[in-house]
Amino acid sequence: MEQQGAGRGREDDWWWRELYGEGSGAGGEDGEGSGTGPPAGTSADGPDASDTLDERIESVMRTMGQGRGQGRGPGGGATGAPLPGTARDPVGRPAPEHPAPGSPGPAAPGPGELTLRSFEPRPWEPSSWEPRPWEPPGRSAPRAAGPPDGAAAPAPAVRAPDTPAFPEAEPDALADPVPDTVLDGARFGPVAVRAVSQRGADVHRRGDVRGEAYLTARFGAGRNALFLVAVATGRSTTGAVAHRAARAACAWAGGAVDRNATRLAQDLRAGRRDALRAGLQRLTDRGFGALRGRAAELGMPAGAHPAALRCLLLPADPQCRTRVFFAVGGGGLFRLRHGGWEDLEPADAGPPTAPFRFRAVPGRPGDVLLLCGTGLAEPLSGDPDFAARLAAAWSAPAPPDLAGFLAAVQPRGAGDAKDRTAVGVWES
Repeated sequence: MEQQGAGRGREDDWWWRELYGEGSGAGGEDGEGSGTGPPAGTSADGPDASDTLDERIESVMRTMGQGRGQGRGPGGGATGAPLPGTARDPVGRPAPEHPAPGSPGPAAPGPGELTLRSFEPRPWEPSSWEPRPWEPPGRSAPRAAGPPDGAAAPAPAVRAPDTPAFPEAEPDALADPVPDTVLDGARFGPVAVRAVSQRGADVHRRGDVRGEAYLTARFGAGRNALFLVAVATGRSTTGAVAHRAARAACAWAGGAVDRNATRLAQDLRAGRRDALRAGLQRLTDRGFGALRGRAAELGMPAGAHPAALRCLLLPADPQCRTRVFFAVGGGGLFRLRHGGWEDLEPADAGPPTAPFRFRAVPGRPGDVLLLCGTGLAEPLSGDPDFAARLAAAWSAPAPPDLAGFLAAVQPRGAGDAKDRTAVGVWES
């Protein structure tokens, strides 16, 4: 044992002598004595065989307490003493500096009783404490949006009376829906065309479908090509029935012009207005007779006049500037020239039940022709502010884009109650 301790430094010699009693009461190799006797339960030759494990631990801890004041480490301890004023409880937790009122404070150690102190390593020494591995936070279940805790639940929202409603679907006609708004535009020879058909506010509120329709179609090729613009309004009070009648009228007009495109184009170039009038009236009478025969199929009373129809024929030949208008039923035909509107609707002619209207209109560069149903013809004729606003919007040299055209035909106030269908033709 002495040979094992001979090679140790001063500090290790002290530890060995204090723990096992080697050289107690006598000087070491350097001639200095410890000044203390062997600890309890030990002898000069080593630990007593009769001591217990608790006595050995107590001896070690008492020896550590005595040696801390003699070390050379920072703070007074050989391996780092606790910071001043940092008392700890037996499990190593810092004791509170100021105990709560009414609670017993830490008990003072009695004579010969051991005070446990925690070991705090130096900054460069590893610690036995390891941090918990980081775990991603758990994702909580989504919470339904609602009022904050303690707040009253809001009252259920009440649909405003003017909130638009979707029309009821027809199971047998799901492949042929009626959109709320349709918009189109393109060029044909020397003209630019813009077209729109939109459901009115009253029809919105009732949940009915739009009862108007339009057709823009090109027939033929070369000098004999024709462009047809047709606007139709169903006369039934039921939206679905009215729209079927309006589309049937537009389809008939397209078929009639297609079958007679070459003859109509030749009469237009030759300026034969009387022949055009007579021929178009015969076609219209036969066509509306066929539609009246389909009244039951269209859901209308037998023999009823199905729809109002207004058409405009435009030749593709740039040398021919004649535009032919023919119609049955209500609506409007207007021309914008030099910043003002002109009503080109001809006087009634023919039987009172279905007056046929015909007019040949010369086209000039800068003119705008507007073919429309009653939903737009009434505010354009009766609302000077709307007419002036529309004239200012369309007096520019170039036609508007589709969004601008749609915005311009929106009447204000009561004028938006009915369906609105309009086709504008810009001459160049």
